[in-house]
Amino acid sequence: MIPTMESISPIIKVDRLTLAYGNHLVLEDVSFEVQRGKCLVVMGGSGCGKSTLLKSLVGLLEPSVGKIEINSLNLWAGDKTDNSILKEFGVLFQGGALWSAMTIKENVSLPLEIYTDLEDQDIDDLVRYKLSLVGLSGFEDFYPSEISGGMKKRAGLARAMALDPNILFFDEPSAGLDPITSRRLDDLITELKESLGITFVVVTHELASIFEIADDSIFLDAQSKSLLDQGKPDDLVKNSRFVRITDFLTRSESSTS
Repeated sequence: MIPTMESISPIIKVDRLTLAYGNHLVLEDVSFEVQRGKCLVVMGGSGCGKSTLLKSLVGLLEPSVGKIEINSLNLWAGDKTDNSILKEFGVLFQGGALWSAMTIKENVSLPLEIYTDLEDQDIDDLVRYKLSLVGLSGFEDFYPSEISGGMKKRAGLARAMALDPNILFFDEPSAGLDPITSRRLDDLITELKESLGITFVVVTHELASIFEIADDSIFLDAQSKSLLDQGKPDDLVKNSRFVRITDFLTRSESSTS
């Protein structure tokens, strides 16, 4: 099969991005690309701008300078009331952000009820399918308070997938999870990427997850307010010229020696 231009062009392109809150500069002159069907991990120490970058990528924080393109469309250009580009992606927030007064099924149904004209039975079938993909068949009528933290993350993932997005953004998906549950979530990310061709952008500081799920990664630096380096984590450990990056990626080894 001959690859098309769409299949080889980046699904996300960030060009010379500067982000700030008022006069407080967070990141400056950041550029990178995300390839289709791959998982990009955004990493760095506390206060480096990981979550701020994610906010801009999902349309919550307008750049001071620079451009974000998703499928070659400028996220921050044109009619701000046209949210068609936003339907290209789903977001899994750190805490899951489920509505506590709704069942798991109702939480996942909500985007379909708002943004589609599907009949109730079709929505019900889709919700059950999405929940089965994340291993939550049989939990449709449970409330968020009745399931574990890992199950809440998976329910949030099912909701993020409700509209069949091409891209999924995750903010610290392993936060608050035990190592076994975190590994299961990593395995699920890899499975969905390989089976459905979804592109992932994952903000995380968890080393096990970084090395497990990342096809590519970027390292943000709080001191320089910049993107220091980009590459597969294994390659960065061996080849990055920045001590801050190698220290970050090998910190578990030094802490256990």
